[in-house]
Amino acid sequence: MDYFTNSLSGAFALIISFDPTIYQIVFTSVAISVTASFIAAALAIPSGVAMALNQFKGKAFLQHILNTLMAMPTVVIGLLLYGLFSRLGPLGQFGILYSPIAVIIAEAVLIFPIMMNLAITAVNSADSRLVPTLVSLGARPFPLAIQVIRATRYAMLAAVITGFGRAIGEVGAAMMLGGNIAGSTRTMTTAIALETSKGEFELGLALGLILLLIAFILNISLSLLNRPAHD
Repeated sequence: MDYFTNSLSGAFALIISFDPTIYQIVFTSVAISVTASFIAAALAIPSGVAMALNQFKGKAFLQHILNTLMAMPTVVIGLLLYGLFSRLGPLGQFGILYSPIAVIIAEAVLIFPIMMNLAITAVNSADSRLVPTLVSLGARPFPLAIQVIRATRYAMLAAVITGFGRAIGEVGAAMMLGGNIAGSTRTMTTAIALETSKGEFELGLALGLILLLIAFILNISLSLLNRPAHD
């Protein structure tokens, strides 16, 4: 018990003292996850809205694929991308492997189906009169999609926050594709795994506490966003 108490005290000391090693890792992790979330949202939300607003052959099958991708283990995604980015892979010539770009792509691929599914749910859960009213007013497909996104903006923002939360907690694909390089691809999760294995429990615990704080902030944000939807 003394060991854990002392480690917890040391972890708080590292956080309060603004240890540069810790906050460089935090900055790297947040920057990578924010970039991945922005890229994924820019693709997933329009795709989800378009899928929800249109009927086409194979829509149910596409939904099954999205559901499958949401449940896919991250190491499988990491393995597939590793094959693409490795020196002998089709994209090896670009030197993406073991760079922040590789981790950003991995996290974006990971959270894309999550965001898209949540966007579809947001549109399907909106007021049933919304789309017919817009169509009756002469809204064309693109303006229609824009108005639907505006009407469901809180749910869309919640989808982005959910995706960011999933991205910042990623470890498997980030470790495989980033290589856990200090100052470059070392995120909070990969650093926790490394430091704990090295016996640096205080540093790993400090990063874990910051990660928990970020998760808490995200949950509070989601709760606040859900309030307008029910008012």
